[in-house]
Amino acid sequence: MKAIQQISEFRSSPGLVEQLQKYCIRKEYKSGSIILGENAHIRSIPIVAKGVLRVIRTDEDGKEILLYYIKAGESCIMSFLGGLHNEASKVKAEVEEDSEILFLPIDKVTLFIKDYPEWLDYIFRLYHKRFEELLEVVNAIAFKRMDERLLNLLFRKNEMTGSMTIQITHEQLANELGTARVVVSRLLKKLEDDKRVILGRNKITLL
Repeated sequence: MKAIQQISEFRSSPGLVEQLQKYCIRKEYKSGSIILGENAHIRSIPIVAKGVLRVIRTDEDGKEILLYYIKAGESCIMSFLGGLHNEASKVKAEVEEDSEILFLPIDKVTLFIKDYPEWLDYIFRLYHKRFEELLEVVNAIAFKRMDERLLNLLFRKNEMTGSMTIQITHEQLANELGTARVVVSRLLKKLEDDKRVILGRNKITLL
């Protein structure tokens, strides 16, 4: 589990790395898989070893909005908090690209907090990062136009994958932005007319 050893907070604690390797369960998932559903009981905490997850919130009408991404070396702070307080999940975690995930049983999470300060540092860093990302989501919804939000989302995906061509449907983009597919299709057509993107079948290339 080389990914665990590369996490900055864990490099100074071989004991913590050894315990994580001992108790974590490794699983592989294909793109589109759901690893945590809303209202599900949280039995373990996911740590992404490879790939990307997206964390989504759904309202009563089924409309979704993207909250944040989880990349290699990171975990889901919402799972941490829900698991520690024995609460059902308030979010959905979906695999963005093929991933390898390590699952740490929830009882070990509390034990590690007591025994390893590096583990607590890791949780606090993730909490700080996710808090800033959620503030960005609120700021975007409140103050940015939908075309700005759409372009920003495309560039975030480009940054994560390292590819200028993003494999995604208009429906998926609409779900992540919390808007209608027809709105996304109209904005993408305008971006194409403005020579900002090239549209293909289930793919978008940034220029």
